[in-house]
Amino acid sequence: MDQSYLQQLIEEVRQRNGGLILNVGNKPEAVVLSIEKYNELAQKSETLNPKSEKEEQMKNSESILFHPKTVLVTGGAGYIGSHIAKQLINLGHKIVIIDDLSTGKRENIPPGAKFIEGDCGDTNLLRDVLASGKVDAVMHLAASIEVEESVRLPVKYLQNNCLNTANLLSAMDEANVKNIIFSSTAAVYGDQAEPLSETDKTSPNNPYGHSKLLAEKVIKYYCEHKDFRAIIFRYFNACGSSFDGKIQGTHDSHLLAKLMQVVVGKEEELVVYGSDYETHDGTCVRDYVHVLDIVSAHLLALDKIASLPPGCHLFNIGTGRGVSVLEMVNAAAEVLNKMVPMQLGPKRPGDAPSSVADASKIQKELGFTAKFSDLETIIKTAYQAAQN
Repeated sequence: MDQSYLQQLIEEVRQRNGGLILNVGNKPEAVVLSIEKYNELAQKSETLNPKSEKEEQMKNSESILFHPKTVLVTGGAGYIGSHIAKQLINLGHKIVIIDDLSTGKRENIPPGAKFIEGDCGDTNLLRDVLASGKVDAVMHLAASIEVEESVRLPVKYLQNNCLNTANLLSAMDEANVKNIIFSSTAAVYGDQAEPLSETDKTSPNNPYGHSKLLAEKVIKYYCEHKDFRAIIFRYFNACGSSFDGKIQGTHDSHLLAKLMQVVVGKEEELVVYGSDYETHDGTCVRDYVHVLDIVSAHLLALDKIASLPPGCHLFNIGTGRGVSVLEMVNAAAEVLNKMVPMQLGPKRPGDAPSSVADASKIQKELGFTAKFSDLETIIKTAYQAAQN
């Protein structure tokens, strides 16, 4: 730099009674600001800088709102379990899945999940998995769920749904994992007046409902005597699919699954089991809740369970709206613009005439809203999955 030019700048600063010499572009210039004024404006500019303290506060608040968790999902290759696992991974959680693939499908396991093929009643396996890393919560969805089969094979349902749950709780207790989210069923209510509330009596009329109710009681014992925190969800009729239709259903006996098999031409006709129930059109009435709404309930539960006091917290997952079999068939025909051939068959043992939820508790206490459970969305997403 030209020394004479620098001397001129210094002299100019002196004449201005203080100032700075800063580079403007690539050339030094005298700046009229005093050092005090410069510092004052610099501090103000920091508070206006979008990458300053407010941004850091926002980042910190985001980290407070979301803490990645490690979740063990039993039955995570099944219909509901895989939908839940997929969304947990999308949100950044770490997922371990145990599934014996007796009904679950390997292709349903979402990328990014650690998968262990095994029996959820295997105590040694459960101990190893729970001891291998810090598990924040267990979502227990592994179960046998076919009402008709449970009437024929009650011991299978007691083993899979009750005794295996007891083995899981014992292994969790040993590993000091105290948070469990359990998938139960509206079948624990049996046949009684609606809408069905969590405070209503339990009176299951099939072995499936009995096995789930016994599992609930074992969980309640661990909450009362082992300081567990449990959220028990009583599902009403899960249905629908993810919007890409990539996750496949695992129980073909359910109404929507059978209906879609007919619509896509894989079956010739739909058999409607029972047409003389004491309902408005003689066919069974159910509360159909989209699987993505069930996923939403589990995400809310995972977010809140650690802050709950030890104990057992029971919630219905439903919509409060009943739809008959014939209404569902007619809705599918209208939404998809396809004929659905059907024939009437005999009643199946263990089927309740009607089952509709009082969903007010989950709405109030967990902030749950059923966003996808309108019939059009249910039918279109079920159809999308059936085509794959």
